[in-house]
Amino acid sequence: MTTNLDHEKALAARASLRFVQDGQILGLGTGSTAAYAVRLLGEKVRDGLRIKGIPTSARTRELAASLGIPLTTFDEFQPIDVTIDGADEIGPGLQLIKGGGGALLREKVVASASKKLVIIGDSSKPVAALGRFPLPVEVVGFAQALVAKRIQALGAAVTLRRSGDGKPYVTDEGHHILDCSFGRISDPPALARELSDMPGVMEHGLFIGMASIVLVGKGDEVIELR
Repeated sequence: MTTNLDHEKALAARASLRFVQDGQILGLGTGSTAAYAVRLLGEKVRDGLRIKGIPTSARTRELAASLGIPLTTFDEFQPIDVTIDGADEIGPGLQLIKGGGGALLREKVVASASKKLVIIGDSSKPVAALGRFPLPVEVVGFAQALVAKRIQALGAAVTLRRSGDGKPYVTDEGHHILDCSFGRISDPPALARELSDMPGVMEHGLFIGMASIVLVGKGDEVIELR
């Protein structure tokens, strides 16, 4: 059953294709919204569009390969022309929380290598302030307890993400994820710096100053934020 949010995700994904041109290297995002864009790109490739994709997760790589999208790596191509990805929250100044899908490390690497980062989402994603969605922090297993305690000291409730079988969720790079509920984050750039400086933190889900444009599906229209 297609919901209103699914409809909005599909609208935003379709709108993002106007930033894609023949011959480009594309970053392929992870998550339910990004998957709409990857499927649409698959249709365009079947119609003759020539692109190469760098996926942000094993899941996206499998999806893109199944759709016939040619894939490449940073060994062959850098920088990336355009990356299309989703977000868990979109705050003021195009600041983002990402990582609900567990791919934040690769997503941030790909975003950092992109000339243009196009974020797509449904009408539930924009917020007045970041923090309602728990902030994912990817950590080395060895340092997990230490990092969790330090993040708790910053005022967050910290939960180790687990898979369906109850075991710790393991990222594509072999790390664990701490989901950190801060509530309203008053100064996202300052928190981003503090987390980045913690030994044992591989990456966090605050994407500050990275998005070029945000496309939000709302009802039957797409709102563009810059």
